[in-house]
Amino acid sequence: MAFTFFMRDLPTIEHAAHHMIKHAAGRSRIKVWDAGSALGQETYTVAMVLAERMNRFAFQNLTIDATDYDEANNFGDHVTNAVYTQDELQRTPAELVTKYFEPTEKPGHLRVKPHLRERVRFHYHDLLSLQPTGQDYSLIVCKNVLLHFQPEQRIEVLKMFHRALTPGGLFACENTQKMPVELSGQFEQVVPDAQLFCKK
Repeated sequence: MAFTFFMRDLPTIEHAAHHMIKHAAGRSRIKVWDAGSALGQETYTVAMVLAERMNRFAFQNLTIDATDYDEANNFGDHVTNAVYTQDELQRTPAELVTKYFEPTEKPGHLRVKPHLRERVRFHYHDLLSLQPTGQDYSLIVCKNVLLHFQPEQRIEVLKMFHRALTPGGLFACENTQKMPVELSGQFEQVVPDAQLFCKK
């Protein structure tokens, strides 16, 4: 499980979105994997950033796979329902809250609007299975998960991400998580101020 919140580490996500959109230009299908989605705050942050930067037609071709290790499927229900408290959205700019969320019957709660929600699908997935949830991803985001693994496990999970990316696809992780030197031949850092890498 990865704990996260809306708009966490936004500069890295914005860098990732910018480079991914350039990389995926012209594709009829664009796939993103948020590995360690927890309750979906990071997933919908990524979705909002992409919706703001992509044209409407390209965004309709986008699929975001949100995954986490959750045997009870509470994460899946939460991500799919996409209902959050207004307190959780305090860091989110008011114009984005208005644009991408709608009121619910439950006071103090808002739900992600359908056009964003429809782009996201949740899957139960154990990263240590070393089997990707899919292939041909233009972007994989994995934040605040790898730090819970042993160094050898981290390397194997990163190798799995490498296999799952399209050639030149992007991988983003938290700024405290450096790319192991053993994988310097497989990933290249894209920007100096964020842990964003492209697949060699």
